[in-house]
Amino acid sequence: MLMQDVIIIGCGIVGAAAAFELAKYQVRVTVLEKENDVANGTTKANSAILHAGYDPLPGSLMARLNVRGVALAKKLCQKLDVPYRACGSLVLAFSPEECATLETLKARGEANGVPGLEILSGEEVRRREPNLSEKVLAALYAPTAAICSPWEYCLALAETAVRNGAELHLETEVTGIEKAGGLWLVHTNRGDFSARYLINAAGVCADAVHDMAAPHEFSIRPSRGEYYLLDKAEGRRVGCTVFQCPNQDGKGVLVSPTVHGNLIVGPNACPVVGEDTSTTAEGLAFVREKALKSVPSVAFGQSIRNFAGVRAHAAETSDFILQEKDGFVDAAGICSPGLSAAPAIAEYLVELLKNAGLTLEEKPDFFCQRRRVRFKELSPAQRAELVQENPAYGRVICRCETVTEGEILDALHGPIPPRSVDAVKRRVNAGMGRCQGGFCGPRVVEILARELGLWPEQIQQDKNGTWLLCGETKGGSAYV
Repeated sequence: MLMQDVIIIGCGIVGAAAAFELAKYQVRVTVLEKENDVANGTTKANSAILHAGYDPLPGSLMARLNVRGVALAKKLCQKLDVPYRACGSLVLAFSPEECATLETLKARGEANGVPGLEILSGEEVRRREPNLSEKVLAALYAPTAAICSPWEYCLALAETAVRNGAELHLETEVTGIEKAGGLWLVHTNRGDFSARYLINAAGVCADAVHDMAAPHEFSIRPSRGEYYLLDKAEGRRVGCTVFQCPNQDGKGVLVSPTVHGNLIVGPNACPVVGEDTSTTAEGLAFVREKALKSVPSVAFGQSIRNFAGVRAHAAETSDFILQEKDGFVDAAGICSPGLSAAPAIAEYLVELLKNAGLTLEEKPDFFCQRRRVRFKELSPAQRAELVQENPAYGRVICRCETVTEGEILDALHGPIPPRSVDAVKRRVNAGMGRCQGGFCGPRVVEILARELGLWPEQIQQDKNGTWLLCGETKGGSAYV
């Protein structure tokens, strides 16, 4: 058992960002993730919004880290070839009371250091967004808000960490933690790991992981949010992210474009037990009703998928829990704006480790660059040249998104190869289009089986247990 300097538990956006930040230094880092892929919890099922930072209370960790994190995200997405769009956001007011709330949010944002905030009249905001309701009286405009691909953002950070020496262990669930001989010993379903320092980035399981190592301090109260994803025919219904005034349920139901050209609508907020990501008729009806208040013309008949994500709210505080004791670091209660703040949270965690005694010597050869082929974005001449070099790029697997076999093979030979159909989708968008994998799914299964040396019956849709096929395996060698 090789002793590590730092073990990170969880590889959602916060765990991946922490691994990325630590990989800049001469530090031995191991990441333990219980699922069969990174970004397979809250990170893959959220609004994909990089919030400007006017919502958190001034002086809070959320406020400080949101504003810095969204600025860092812009640079990181450019460096690591992550889909990103600076679309801005609007918070709508429908009553005089809500107009007063906009003034409060603007003042709060300015105290947090959010640049360019502006309150627009109803007429001004409808000139910007003609499909907004005639009942909108005013809106707060935040030009620094953006959208991104959250799962590819997480994957890019994790891949860069791995390229720079970090170890990633998937399907490795932590079952116990103890302090022995000055080191943290982490028990898992795949053996034991030891390190001088631990980072708890376990999302909705962060309280359980904390309680393995220390006396109980906080509880995570999961909250489910349900969404509509609409076809690209609806993708230009609005040009920026549209919120309603926040209330006791959070930031409320939003209507927003996505970086892939769709329209996303949601979420609601419903307390759940564990990681229950089921959708409900009641929840989706609520989302639809609230969204139509903002944008009455949204064509919900263009919905191509419903999904839900679970957010990790801490019961004891509305702020992030970022703390260190005896070399054990908690990154808990990372609800919204967790995606926005992630790279700044990582900086904060590394600073906590430094103050706890971790030596940080920069790597002279840290490699921070990533590029991937997106065949459909290439010119005809570029496509022809690429196919000439590698005929696999000439075989289109996903017709909706024009994803080629070459792109899937690139992912399979990358630093963190996909192990499921949805893992391929998160890397190259195959199955993300209107038919939601109805055409390309079987072909993706075939490629996965061939390249991973498995039978098609062994390929899963997403997480462990999501089997697609059943039958008798032949024994001996797998796919030939």
